[in-house]
Amino acid sequence: MFDLQKLVRPNIQSLAPYSSARDEYSGHEAHVFLDANENPYGAPYNRYPDPLQRKLKDSIAQVKGIPAGSIFLGNGSDEAIDLLYRCFCRPGIDNVVAIEPTYGMYKVCADINDVEYRPVQLDDHYQMNGQKMLDTCDEHTKLIWICSPNNPTGNLMDHDEMMTVINKFEGIVVIDEAYSDFSRQRPWRLDLAHHPNLVVLNTMSKAWASAAIRLGMAFASPEIIAILNKVKYPYNVNQLTQQQAIQTLQATTDISRWVRIILEERTHMVEAFRQLPICEEVFPTDANFFLARVTDAPSIYNYLVDKGIIVRNRTRVQLCNNCLRITIGTRNENAELLGALRQY
Repeated sequence: MFDLQKLVRPNIQSLAPYSSARDEYSGHEAHVFLDANENPYGAPYNRYPDPLQRKLKDSIAQVKGIPAGSIFLGNGSDEAIDLLYRCFCRPGIDNVVAIEPTYGMYKVCADINDVEYRPVQLDDHYQMNGQKMLDTCDEHTKLIWICSPNNPTGNLMDHDEMMTVINKFEGIVVIDEAYSDFSRQRPWRLDLAHHPNLVVLNTMSKAWASAAIRLGMAFASPEIIAILNKVKYPYNVNQLTQQQAIQTLQATTDISRWVRIILEERTHMVEAFRQLPICEEVFPTDANFFLARVTDAPSIYNYLVDKGIIVRNRTRVQLCNNCLRITIGTRNENAELLGALRQY
């Protein structure tokens, strides 16, 4: 049985959060602000931003189909990842389970927070085994990390295997959907009401073409969101980021067009890459990149660097020996990469 209160670290449960000046008058209209020791000159950036990003959350709620009360916003998804450790995992006592290979920040944040990280290797098709992940858990396992579509492999995790974990695990299951906009699968965020133990991560960095503004999202029950808000820094998302994100969220037509072009280019790139002499295998992908096994990943990577073309060498990652991860660029960028590789 899922019991959120038993999962929260005791010190976080009893924590009295910092009360910011902008929180204390919430619910009232005001036009004279003499509460936060701000400089009265230099508008609009002389004032602290909304600590709970209310207008931005309203915009996200409309686009993502999620109630504003179920949205946490952070400085990239990495802030949400780190906060989940800080809120639910006792250093030196608790542990987490994750698929392997996957996004590296899950382990980095575990190490920073002194939390044991238990990787469960994917099979030869880069698929997870739900029961194997559950068998890796014990009474101190607080979080399970599943990235789908996965990074660096690009593929979706099997839906039934994920359901096995969600239905049987008594802790929190975190599904990272950073690349879900490039997939046709129904986003897990739309099923939050049926799974109180689920946290779904999303980002403005990929499909929304806004990596520079550093805005990450976590969707979860209002109770989980309240815990994250309790621990986050008061003004963790600056005003410039909030403004730019609102503008970007209004450009849904452009975003849809860009995603469509990327998917078309992805199909072309995968087909063309398979024809290269260096290519041994291109793995299935539902993201804006693909993983390919090549003849000599380090040498090919260095060759491309010398030509000013940067891809990601993943050969040292578990199950990714001699693999390159290649992001889908513009048609000209993709053509330049293919042209260089044909001359390798």
